Amino acid sequence: MKEALFYTKIGDNVVTCELCPHRCRITQGSRGICKARENIDGVLYSRTYSEICSIAMDPIEKKPLYHFYPGSEILSVGSYGCNFFCLFCQNWQVSQNEVETMHYTPEEIVQAAMNQGSLGIAFTYNEPLINYEFVRDTSILARECGLKNVLVTNGYINPEPLTCLLEYIDGVNLDIKAGENEFYSSLCGGSINPVLATAKAIHEAGVHLEVTTLLIPGENDDKKELDWLAGWIAENCGKNTVAHLSAYFPRYKFDSDGTSAEDLIKARGIFKGHLEYVYCGNMALGAECSNTYCFKCGNELIRRIGYQIDLTGVDIRIRACCKCYADVPFCL
Repeated sequence: MKEALFYTKIGDNVVTCELCPHRCRITQGSRGICKARENIDGVLYSRTYSEICSIAMDPIEKKPLYHFYPGSEILSVGSYGCNFFCLFCQNWQVSQNEVETMHYTPEEIVQAAMNQGSLGIAFTYNEPLINYEFVRDTSILARECGLKNVLVTNGYINPEPLTCLLEYIDGVNLDIKAGENEFYSSLCGGSINPVLATAKAIHEAGVHLEVTTLLIPGENDDKKELDWLAGWIAENCGKNTVAHLSAYFPRYKFDSDGTSAEDLIKARGIFKGHLEYVYCGNMALGAECSNTYCFKCGNELIRRIGYQIDLTGVDIRIRACCKCYADVPFCL
């Protein structure tokens, strides 16, 4: 364990965690909503510091990040816990439970990434921001070694800790779960505004941003809601912000029908009304929904078959379309 950052002592061995918008009031011997931060004798500790339950080399596209060093592999690490309790969580085994872990120091993680020729380190699997101190310490070391740092996150964090962390982050896949606050409050145990604020902060910091929305029939797939969300992303983060629409499958405490291919394609059409690059994930829907095409001339830039990548139409030397020489919005 390591003493946590961003908390306030309020007397009688009680502390307030200032990391995320929940601002949990934590009494002696108790933990916050996230299960990862515990009050011991009036000091807040990160229980998950250096405690890793999953570590593996993954294609960067699996995060998913489609415009961030396409075709690369990245060392992915995660622990347990989350500051949301999404009833439909697709990874609830580690997000909603304390599980067995392995001990890895930041130095060991960075060395493992270098040994395996990794692009860098992706903090993923559970919610990485609740393991803030470990993510920050590891990211600083990784940056010093020339590695890239990636967050796959729900974005539920307060502005000050976010700003302090973004200095060391190169790419983010941000989960924007819906376009309405009611969805967040009733199904996730949070609120939408801090997540939208995080999206804007990432964009304004110049960090590569892609967003993901899990489409759940009857819950967050209303046409007006999707249209508003896509419009908000375009206006606040740019029209070339990459959006991923993923199909929901029954998980955890949600057993409603899964997302159909037809619904996913319809949602993509709505998003395409605002955003230049919209992909459909975790369901094979053909080249149009997975490949990347030049927004100016339509030339195929990247062909994707599963996690196989072919930069068919990109001049890597000048980071441009081979056909019309328009700039391509990739990190290469």
